[in-house]
Amino acid sequence: MNWGSAADFFAMGGYGLYVWGSYAVTAVCIAIELVSLARRRRAAGGPS
Repeated sequence: MNWGSAADFFAMGGYGLYVWGSYAVTAVCIAIELVSLARRRRAAGGPS
């Protein structure tokens, strides 16, 4: 695809909210998983 500007790129042809929203949800889920993993590892007495 060819975008004329950065705004067109982020709009993604009208689907930008869904595209960038899915990236945001995925990033939040990965961050929660990493925090959860660190807490479980610390509680189990593993190396820090």
